[in-house]
Amino acid sequence: MLQYILKRLLLMLPTLFGVLLVSFIVIQFVPGGPVEQMVYQLKGRGAAESAGNTSAGTSGGAYQAARGLSEEQLSQIKTQYGFDKPAPERFWLMLKSYASFDLGESWFRHASVTQLIREKLPVSMSLGISSLLLTYLIAVPLGVAKAVRQGSRFDAATTLLLMIGYAIPSFVLGVVLLVLFGGGSFWQVFPLRGLMSDDWEMLSILGKAMDLLWHLALPVTAMVAGGFASLTMLTKNSFLEEIHKQYVTTARAKGASEKRIFWRHILRNAALPLVVGLPEAIIAAFFTGSLLIETLFSLDGLGLLAYESVIRRDYPVVLGTLYFFTLLGLIGKLLSDLGYVLLDPRVQFGAVGEKS
Repeated sequence: MLQYILKRLLLMLPTLFGVLLVSFIVIQFVPGGPVEQMVYQLKGRGAAESAGNTSAGTSGGAYQAARGLSEEQLSQIKTQYGFDKPAPERFWLMLKSYASFDLGESWFRHASVTQLIREKLPVSMSLGISSLLLTYLIAVPLGVAKAVRQGSRFDAATTLLLMIGYAIPSFVLGVVLLVLFGGGSFWQVFPLRGLMSDDWEMLSILGKAMDLLWHLALPVTAMVAGGFASLTMLTKNSFLEEIHKQYVTTARAKGASEKRIFWRHILRNAALPLVVGLPEAIIAAFFTGSLLIETLFSLDGLGLLAYESVIRRDYPVVLGTLYFFTLLGLIGKLLSDLGYVLLDPRVQFGAVGEKS
């Protein structure tokens, strides 16, 4: 087991290196980088000043600034953003800082990438954890009920509803919910934006919890509606597979009750795929943000941060968050694989490695 963990940890290094290398190379060819943006801003400022001076009957330096920047100014801008060094050297410096978990400083927000993640994280955590809990609380019991009532009208009707929910994009459902319940054209039941009311600081602990749930109702519903369809069908198929196995038939032949068979035998084996994927799902719920949902409901989370960083070409934020989330994803995958060993004694990674 220890040998397998060490191998997986070592395999994370080339994976992280490959992700960062490909992303860094792509960034080099994307037009409109920070240097270009600063040049355009200075040219526009010079053009505006030139127009003002011309209308006042003067001309000179401002008009010259509108034509372009000097080599010295351009060199200063490149030095400011670190583009005075060749690309391989910049990539090497980035890897060295990432090795010590120094994700760098944002070029436009005047804050470290770590600080930005820490500031935006509570919003994405609120959405992610609420969505995860609601998804499991609905999908797992529904999947079990569908497996027990396989082929019934209940099974057919719920499958139809699941497919409809799965087919509707979350942002479309979010717009519908806002129109219906956000005071768009019908009822003003839930707030339109944000996660806290104006009087948040004055509320009690229970009041703050209720206020947070009130603000989360619409965005979480929009995120969950299509998300639990796959988990429900996974639960159903997993239980159906176990129900028809030989050990269930043997237990029934020995006179065991259906309740005992379900709780002592079927549940433990059928829940294995659901429990194993839980660590990865928890990490994803903590650290991923939904761009469309956060934009639609005016929630300043990680999804919106990533989108704005890409648009503004804030490369330290883009690469820093990519590195952080990729590392967490690899750790979550490792925990999921280790969960197989802990929950199913038949799985032995060490034995498999020795045979191979």
